[in-house]
Amino acid sequence: MSILAVADEVADAIADGRAVVALESTIISHGLPSATSAATARRIELAVRASGAVPATLAVLDGAVRVGLSDDQLVRVAEDAGVVKTSVRDLGPVLAKGLSGATTVAATATLAHKAGIRVFATGGLGGVHRAARDSWDESADLVSLASVPVTVVCAGVKSILDVAATLERLESLSIPVLGYRTLRMPGFYVRDSGLPLPWRVDTPGEIAEVSRARAALGLRQAVVVAQPVAAAHEMDHALHERTVRSGLVELERRGVTGKDVTPFLLGWFHESTGGASLAANVALVLANAELAGHTAVAAANKK
Repeated sequence: MSILAVADEVADAIADGRAVVALESTIISHGLPSATSAATARRIELAVRASGAVPATLAVLDGAVRVGLSDDQLVRVAEDAGVVKTSVRDLGPVLAKGLSGATTVAATATLAHKAGIRVFATGGLGGVHRAARDSWDESADLVSLASVPVTVVCAGVKSILDVAATLERLESLSIPVLGYRTLRMPGFYVRDSGLPLPWRVDTPGEIAEVSRARAALGLRQAVVVAQPVAAAHEMDHALHERTVRSGLVELERRGVTGKDVTPFLLGWFHESTGGASLAANVALVLANAELAGHTAVAAANKK
């Protein structure tokens, strides 16, 4: 068996030049409550299908990278406590040891590109962590997106991070950020992080044109499309800020570091906001999956 195992439906769509959207699996195993994450993953895939594209959720299972998961495999990723959060640096050990791994944004983008998938939907990007001056903690998402020409639809940078510093790093790495129907950087759980963006696009076709122009030049960076969470689902700003502050205090008290920081803080939000952050998280991921699907369809129709 190849180390890159592509599901038949996904392989056929890629071969035919039809629209395909890659989906990460870390959100299933580490980003949402395990009791509901498999059902949410199915809803995300259905949102992609409703837009006319084929979903391809990625994970590492049975010694291979799986590009497109069956229903049983989705449940394994959601419920198996031994699933490892897997970034690019972890792929070799996870595969060699025969472990199960849920792919991060960095790993999913890298593997999707290898499989021939050009559009990817996620929730929020990783980035520069708060107090990074001391910890040097920066997500591998940024480095990977600097070298993988995929289009990533997200709700901005996770608001538990240093959004301003992350935007500076994205600029330094020559990764364009397009605001979808906005010139303000979305703040993941909230619609506006308070920071401006240089570029706005208003349709999936415009997104596809930007990616096509960059591909014609042979540029290797990803295109980040930042779509705000719907107004009906965004968190109360005051509650959001209180939860960020309390979560950072608890993070330091417990000594949580490295790749455990983001899952811890997302869990803190889910537990501390009476379900408000979870509702926002699910809503924004579904919206991003739908937009990514329409973008992939627009790109496929122009070939």
